[in-house]
Amino acid sequence: MDRIKLNDDLEFSRLIYGMWRIGNDSDTSVKHVEAKIEACLEQGITTFDQADIYGDYGAEAILGAALKANPSLRDRMEIVTKCDIVAPIGRYAHKPVKYYDTSRTHIELSVETSLREMAIEQIDLLLIHRPDPLMDHMETGAALDDLVKAGKVKSVGVSNFRPWDWELLQSGMRTPLATNQIELSLSELSPFTNGDLAFHQKNGQPVMAWSPLGGGSLMTGTSDLTALMDQIAAAQGVDRAAVAVAFLLRHPARILPVLGTNNLTRIKSISDALTVEMDRETWFNLYQTGLGREVP
Repeated sequence: MDRIKLNDDLEFSRLIYGMWRIGNDSDTSVKHVEAKIEACLEQGITTFDQADIYGDYGAEAILGAALKANPSLRDRMEIVTKCDIVAPIGRYAHKPVKYYDTSRTHIELSVETSLREMAIEQIDLLLIHRPDPLMDHMETGAALDDLVKAGKVKSVGVSNFRPWDWELLQSGMRTPLATNQIELSLSELSPFTNGDLAFHQKNGQPVMAWSPLGGGSLMTGTSDLTALMDQIAAAQGVDRAAVAVAFLLRHPARILPVLGTNNLTRIKSISDALTVEMDRETWFNLYQTGLGREVP
């Protein structure tokens, strides 16, 4: 599998396994989680995406149990996690309202908790999960710089940031931000034209794409788009998911799709997307059908 270099210190597998649903699985045993990880590694998928809030703040511990049981797995993985969302669930059940916290105190506490929960010594990539309207970019930037300097985090980036949010935070940092994880799929096409993707492509920053299957709607829905996806999938011997992911891989911005499923059979077929041929005509046919109109 191709690997994408984010900076001099970090590279990811082109496809990333997302663990946001790992706590929703009926089987969260160490054995089953190890099986998921191994199924990814066998395909060359070495990058795993987490967040402190996933699984009501419990998903990191589920991964950590597997890493404690089999520490050798850690050397074969890159681990991404996120912080700054405080929601009244799990460890924050006592909070009266959902909010974002990009203060130094919260970021440092979140990192220490994530390291402990996942039983690791360093986070490969830490992302600020959502733009915080109350962010003091100098405080947040300095906190991230210090975490990198201390070796607790190898690289830092953001998630769901617009270009101006990115530039504000970056202006308060010495460490270059590595990536932005944004929603991007055949059912969320706005980043192709609203400047988000162009901004990062211009600056040479690979973009991570969350929900590349439209939150599952592209797998279960019935529409002109899914009919076209089925047609392309049948011609190439794959499923809809492979077509949806190949659509993103075709773009020159070096998009890194983050795919999450608890089904082992589906996990084992994630890399099918790499076999799909996606010429310009096919790409635009999908794009226009997703838009529901012809391009101007």
